[in-house]
Amino acid sequence: MKLAELKEYTEVLAESGDLEKEVEQVVYDSCQAGAGSVFVAVPGFKTDGHLFIGEAMERGAAAAVIQDSRYMSEGYPWLLVPSTRKALADLSCAVYGFPGSRLNIIGVTGTNGKTTTTNLIARILEDAGHRPGLVGTIYNRIGREIIPVHHTTPEAPDLQKLFLAFLEKGADYAVMEVSSHALELSRVRGTEFDVAVFTNLTQDHLDFHGEMEQYLAAKGKLFAGLGVKSKKQRRKFAIINWDDPYAGAIAEMTSVPVITYAVRKNADVKAEKVEVRAEGARFVLKFTDRAVPVRLRLTGFFNVYNALAAVAVGLVEGIDVENIVASLEKLAGIPGRFEKVEEGGEGQDFTVIVDYSHTPDSLENCLKTAREFTTGRVITVFGCGGDRDRKKRPVMGEIAGRLSDYIVVTSDNPRSEEPQAIIAEIMPGVRKTSLPGRYVEIADRKEAIFHAVREAKTGDVVIIAGKGHEDYQIIGMRVVHFDDRETAREAIREKLGR
Repeated sequence: MKLAELKEYTEVLAESGDLEKEVEQVVYDSCQAGAGSVFVAVPGFKTDGHLFIGEAMERGAAAAVIQDSRYMSEGYPWLLVPSTRKALADLSCAVYGFPGSRLNIIGVTGTNGKTTTTNLIARILEDAGHRPGLVGTIYNRIGREIIPVHHTTPEAPDLQKLFLAFLEKGADYAVMEVSSHALELSRVRGTEFDVAVFTNLTQDHLDFHGEMEQYLAAKGKLFAGLGVKSKKQRRKFAIINWDDPYAGAIAEMTSVPVITYAVRKNADVKAEKVEVRAEGARFVLKFTDRAVPVRLRLTGFFNVYNALAAVAVGLVEGIDVENIVASLEKLAGIPGRFEKVEEGGEGQDFTVIVDYSHTPDSLENCLKTAREFTTGRVITVFGCGGDRDRKKRPVMGEIAGRLSDYIVVTSDNPRSEEPQAIIAEIMPGVRKTSLPGRYVEIADRKEAIFHAVREAKTGDVVIIAGKGHEDYQIIGMRVVHFDDRETAREAIREKLGR
């Protein structure tokens, strides 16, 4: 596709240079520029892509797409646009042939539950004979092939190339986590979603969005876009957790049919007689005039909601409920999501669980689940990430104090902040709901995990919260290997004398 043709797909304010050059790829990183590429200069949080135009040109880029008129130059071809972020998505869709238009695309958004819900949906589709590609926080996957992940939702060119790869490998669906950042930063612009799922909305990412109203508005973009300028010949659906306080607001944002799911309120898809046990959750699935028993191997009240969302997707995609339930009951677990950690052999008479809970709501759900089946104490290890929403730190401390018998406050991914300074902002919440002697501050995360495991006695549950599947820790500018599960196993071996 020639540069001149690309102008048809995004708003261009001005242009200069040879626009008859062929473009085969869209890049936003100057290091990836080369012959046949167009470099889109995107202003970032730490630096400005316009500063790297020269490097991109030296590497052979055909042209630059800019939004800052100061970079209009006779030294290289350029297109001036109102927003390079929007242009990045528009051009990516065009250059890679609008691959999303040939896939059924299911997007799941919400503060918590996205990873588990997308995995459940993918399993239901796979078992029904479809071939879904999965886009998520832990990994991107098609069949058994794992593709590394860098963002919950990839940047626009990476996403469109991923869709294209899915198609080349025979996919007919893409099931993806859609983050609020992706929606706000136009990463999914031009992607036509067919089904959108709303899990919940609780405090998170306010360092980016500012207030809950802006956070809600970002999530709502997924639903407002359903059915708008649709090119696919299929029905669209919005699937909404009707128990969530923001459910009504989300429903008002869309013009497509809304399917609701709930535990507490009346809904199209509902769970009744819910039981949460250590080995899994049980409930009766109700919809229309049907009542179907479900026995999940996943535990936790929150996983009942995740399962209901997946059920609703399966139903609107025309899959029989018996097959949906059979698929749900097969899935044993998701990496880093309430994942039990054991060191093989006899002797471990306490439970250690690693969970990705890093928001107030997810931490509360995690600890409430542990309390439901523990016969001893709940021991919690947690911290808060640096350079992120500071408002949630004392809130999470208060939740941990209220629902834990013993707390180890530690470091998460401190990034540019001092770990002890982050802990200091957590502690007022801990002291508000917990008594002296029931908490300790240990900034070193490995030492904190070892301390918690040493404290564990028969029947206790140790919750290691915050990082889940992550196998790294970000300290300053360094990224070092660190896996809560590996560290927990080391601690268990030490405790058992192995």
